[in-house]
Amino acid sequence: MVLKVPVDFFMLMLASVSAYFLRFSDFFTSLRPVIFDLSLLGFLQISYVIALVWIIIFAISGLYTPDQNRKFSQDLRSIFWATSVGLGAVSIYIVFSLEQFESRFLLISVWVLANIYVFFGRLVLRGLKSVLYRSGIGLRRVVIIGPDDIKNNIIEVLHNRKELGYKIVGDFLNFDSTAKTKIEKLNIDEMLFLNFRASENETLSAMHFCDDKHKVFKYSADIFSTYFSSSNVSALAGLPIIEIKKTPLDGWGRVAKRIFDIVFSILVIILTSPIIIFSTIIILFETGRPIIYKNERVGIRGKKFFTLKFRSMYQENSTGVQFGEAGKKAEEDEKDLIKNQSNRRGPIYKIANDPRVTPFGRFIRRWSIDELPQFFNVLHGDMSIVGPRPHQPREVEKYEEKYRKVFTLKPGITGLAQISGRSDLDFLDEMKLDIFYIEKWNLMSDIIIFLKTPFILSKKRKAE
Repeated sequence: MVLKVPVDFFMLMLASVSAYFLRFSDFFTSLRPVIFDLSLLGFLQISYVIALVWIIIFAISGLYTPDQNRKFSQDLRSIFWATSVGLGAVSIYIVFSLEQFESRFLLISVWVLANIYVFFGRLVLRGLKSVLYRSGIGLRRVVIIGPDDIKNNIIEVLHNRKELGYKIVGDFLNFDSTAKTKIEKLNIDEMLFLNFRASENETLSAMHFCDDKHKVFKYSADIFSTYFSSSNVSALAGLPIIEIKKTPLDGWGRVAKRIFDIVFSILVIILTSPIIIFSTIIILFETGRPIIYKNERVGIRGKKFFTLKFRSMYQENSTGVQFGEAGKKAEEDEKDLIKNQSNRRGPIYKIANDPRVTPFGRFIRRWSIDELPQFFNVLHGDMSIVGPRPHQPREVEKYEEKYRKVFTLKPGITGLAQISGRSDLDFLDEMKLDIFYIEKWNLMSDIIIFLKTPFILSKKRKAE
């Protein structure tokens, strides 16, 4: 995938140069004289910008997805569609900018040659990849889980067809504790799960193991069809094989989401800086230091981190390692409050009429001002602006296996669950909304959720 971008860019620029010289060739100038004055250098400067825009269109079209088994016919269709969209974009720009560009021949010839050259570039890359795989370079390390009568055919195929890019480093009958321990030492890239007789819990356990280790999980389509949202389906030794994709965020989606997070978190921090400064001063005068409360939460792939909030409780009631022994005692006292005053069922708690909250703390909680420092968490990369709600380790310990899917993404300051009921939702409803968001993610949904959040904050909550 890394080489595709520079190769495509080179081919697009080569197509531009070829089209320029083709237009000024004796054959075409004899058919129609050149009536525009555009030097090669000037044309290349324009082509450079257009090529960059086309690369973005290529990315949006899925031409840079990490799927190593993507069919060449899919690439051909996507390239044709992407270059056609690029041609349309350039044409629209020329029309609306009123540019005096007299050579439709250049536009059409660049489009035709771009298709040919990019096709050729992709073909060369595929040939190079095949040669490297056959030489044992760049093979993906795979373990197979399943009975011998099923997996032996797969093992034979992958051993004989090195061009597929796989190296079997282990095979196991079941995914049990023994297999898990051994697999952890094998440094795998993928797991192929073919155990038709496996229980649902065993399959889910294998899925979550791969997710926690950031490895690819594939299985036979005959086993499950309910635990994936989007997937790549291919055939291997006569078996339909599905690659789990828990979210459309794979590849360039994560890049787009990260750019969105950085840009909008900086914007929010700048716009709310007067509120941040005012809140800092009030908290300092009301109850002193610390101004910021660090609360341990569970993030992407189960990684723990500290969310940043304005402290809204009295110091002696604040929980966590930040407050040392006093924090441990406060956590024990909190358990009694949860038992007697929590108005939520399930692993997640919400203490009604919390006596530990300061007067100003109630105000900043009411308007979620206490969460503004979390935009610094976003800049640091621990959180996203939009995503599943971040939960505490003691809450996560009580999760059922199927709900651990929420750790596929970074937790968010806001999210679909937050704008659909905030803390009034029960645990199951919140999990369903978070998982729905993960499975159906797109950048526009992030923008809509982000824009709706301020309006939701103005509504009174039952849980306040």
